[in-house]
Amino acid sequence: MSATDTPKRSMRTPLGRVRNLGAAHSGTSDFWRQRITGVAMTLLMIPVLVIIMMLLGRNQVGAAQILSSIPVAVILLLFIFASAWHMKIGMQVVIEDYVHNEKLKLVSVMLNNFFSVAVALASTYAILKLSSGV
Repeated sequence: MSATDTPKRSMRTPLGRVRNLGAAHSGTSDFWRQRITGVAMTLLMIPVLVIIMMLLGRNQVGAAQILSSIPVAVILLLFIFASAWHMKIGMQVVIEDYVHNEKLKLVSVMLNNFFSVAVALASTYAILKLSSGV
């Protein structure tokens, strides 16, 4: 019997190896979503910083003129969406790892989801209102 014939030693069950799931039984989807939103925020950081620098020293009318541009609104909306999603995933991982009371964990995850959606919706509303010129 050669070294290639021996099965790999693993702590995972055969079903877990087939499904490629870890101990949490949810796979690595949160891990990859966190990385994807992090990369998206990194790529959007330069345009967002340029927009912020363009807004420096402007009065309300000048800022509204810059923010009424469709490309500026799209960049800011993408950044807001990626940031809110990244924040939700990150806080959920922390809550799931460090809150041990199941009821408190459930309430905390629900509040985290609500807060993340509220931040995203409020920010989206503000950007859309500014970009529409209302």
